[in-house]
Amino acid sequence: MGKIRMATSWLDGCSGCHMSLLDMDEQLIDIVGKVDIVYGPLVDAKVIPEGIDVVLVEGAVSTDADVEKLRLLRERSAILVSLGDCAVTANVPGMRNRFPLAEVLKRGYEENAPLNAQIPREDLPHLLDKARPLHEFVPVDVFLPGCPPPADAIVYMLQELLAGRIPDLSNKSRFGA
Repeated sequence: MGKIRMATSWLDGCSGCHMSLLDMDEQLIDIVGKVDIVYGPLVDAKVIPEGIDVVLVEGAVSTDADVEKLRLLRERSAILVSLGDCAVTANVPGMRNRFPLAEVLKRGYEENAPLNAQIPREDLPHLLDKARPLHEFVPVDVFLPGCPPPADAIVYMLQELLAGRIPDLSNKSRFGA
């Protein structure tokens, strides 16, 4: 069997799930020998390729650019993993959801700006009214909660996916841990 084509991506999040992915330590060496990482922040690919077997997506959907990227990843991937609490529930990015978008922008770009206080209007993705989890936009095959998910849970999940099985992650991780 050939190597699995794997991609990773993060949307509106802190990249902590990617740090947890790297925390797999020596187990990472075994997994990397079985996959080709074809897209993500850990490689230099600029374009999302066709024919991805597994994609791990971290972060909430907060902008129109996030929606576009997520839909393209889903279209080009056989298995999409919602990685971490932000991807599964919108978690920290979703904390803004109780406030009107205009207030969020004013607070972030005008009230807290020491210089040149203004809401950006050009060259930035459009911020959605609410931050949302991935499954509200595309079908998700595997959910791995955690903030971030523990490296051991990621290892187990990847080993199961590499073996051609959808993993049962119910006792491997929990929200917020």
